[in-house]
Amino acid sequence: MAGPPAGAKQFNKVAVRLAGHRILPVWAVLRHTGRSSGKSYATPIAVLPTETTFVIGLPWGRATDWVRNVRAAGGCTIRWKGHDFTCTDPTFVDQSVALAAASGIARRVIQRRDMPGGYLQLTRTPAPEHSAMQSGW
Repeated sequence: MAGPPAGAKQFNKVAVRLAGHRILPVWAVLRHTGRSSGKSYATPIAVLPTETTFVIGLPWGRATDWVRNVRAAGGCTIRWKGHDFTCTDPTFVDQSVALAAASGIARRVIQRRDMPGGYLQLTRTPAPEHSAMQSGW
């Protein structure tokens, strides 16, 4: 499976500043900790929200560092629409779960595009108020 395109790191530097705000509801910022380094990372992602979960497409596969970090830690924090969520129970799911979470144009894109890595589903709960301040967001 091919990895991210060469410009992905540069795109991510810009996207992480824009993602997670109310004006771009499809984009979120996923905060995770390196499984070996212990370093904190921020990764821009597109999310499909449900009442209790986020479903995230994995176009670069299941072996990307952020996916491996989230699975090793058992969760992460996601900032979406200006709010922080504690996310747990990372589980690989198939297209049917993503389709159930999607509507409108997102649903049509999912129907037409194969997602080589499938999807990652995370259970979400609002993060405690103080966690956003402690994490430096």
